[in-house]
Amino acid sequence: MFTLFLYPCCLSCKHLAYRQHCINASLSVSCTPMQINLISVGNRMPGWVQQGYDEYAKRLPRECALVLKEVAPGKRGKNSDVARIVRDEGERMLAAIPQGAHIVTLDIPGKPWTTPELAHAMQRWLAGGQPVAILIGGPEGLADAAKDLAQESWSLSKLTFPHPLVRIIVAEQLYRAWSILNNHPYHR
Repeated sequence: MFTLFLYPCCLSCKHLAYRQHCINASLSVSCTPMQINLISVGNRMPGWVQQGYDEYAKRLPRECALVLKEVAPGKRGKNSDVARIVRDEGERMLAAIPQGAHIVTLDIPGKPWTTPELAHAMQRWLAGGQPVAILIGGPEGLADAAKDLAQESWSLSKLTFPHPLVRIIVAEQLYRAWSILNNHPYHR
């Protein structure tokens, strides 16, 4: 059994790293900083969406950077082939995922995490030392190919939210989870 603790790995640059401390042995493993890629269908969002997302993304340290990757939505019309559009969006999403990333889908049937559970998930991601890709689908959801590659599926709520608002909610919750892990007063 082991616990994860935060330690400054470099006092001169104040980088944060996670070390795994075994209770019964003196094994220590340092993990590298990670990048969380929020890969979302949709572009040309209103200014308030970008401003809200940016507010929380900039609060995260570069050791846990949040990067937005927008995927162009398919053209939808009265006689559109929605299945093909979703498939095409899925292919563009998969192309945006960094190599070796831990993939998490945002999906209604996913697991509804509490904020402390999200903090625990973030702790696992940080300890893993690989990039994380969080996928947000378009109006019709995620392509099956994206769902099939996911190691985890997260449900924000059983409610339906506007896709632009989801970006802000996810960014805020990731910052809140980080603040829990770092005993920051933001989460009380």
